[in-house]
Amino acid sequence: MTAHDVARFEAAIAAGGVGLFPADTVYGLAVDPESQRAVRRLYELKGRPPQRPSAVMFFQLDTAVAALRALPPRTADALRRLLPGRITTLVPNPEHRFPLACGPDPGRLGVRVPALTAAIAPLAAIRRPLMQSSANLSGGQDARRLKDVDPAIRAGVDADLDGGDLPGVPSTVIDLTSYGDRGEYEIVREGAVATSEVVAILERE
Repeated sequence: MTAHDVARFEAAIAAGGVGLFPADTVYGLAVDPESQRAVRRLYELKGRPPQRPSAVMFFQLDTAVAALRALPPRTADALRRLLPGRITTLVPNPEHRFPLACGPDPGRLGVRVPALTAAIAPLAAIRRPLMQSSANLSGGQDARRLKDVDPAIRAGVDADLDGGDLPGVPSTVIDLTSYGDRGEYEIVREGAVATSEVVAILERE
């Protein structure tokens, strides 16, 4: 993956396309979170019900925190301790940012900031947020390699990036919607980051 490849990928997203890319966990699909047409295409490619929420991925932590300026200070601090990394955080979204990614609850948003190391480091050049979902048919197996992605999905995207072999374990999902007010959180899905590691980070204030 080169800087030119990443620029081509970002241009395809900006034009309303669907991109296939490597994260720090598994391969994903990405679109402009403000484009209804692109979001609809992503869901159609996956065979995923459109009412199910997806996450918005940022490639710089500061950009994520700035975009979600209404976050409670305690929640923003938690994001700075948890991210970047193989974690998806569910955070309060009182301004209803990126509603197309929120499913039926615009007051809650999934946020990802991947750790960009080794082969996927060039992704740091992407400045725009992307709505993303795993690059598999709904309910299917996550793709660890580009060639593992279903052929119908690969044929339907407008640009793809090859990051080689990935860890293959999806992100750990943490619900922080009550963290700012009450210090409460929930591990919704244990994935690439162990629950014990999450607990150690969030309870070290």
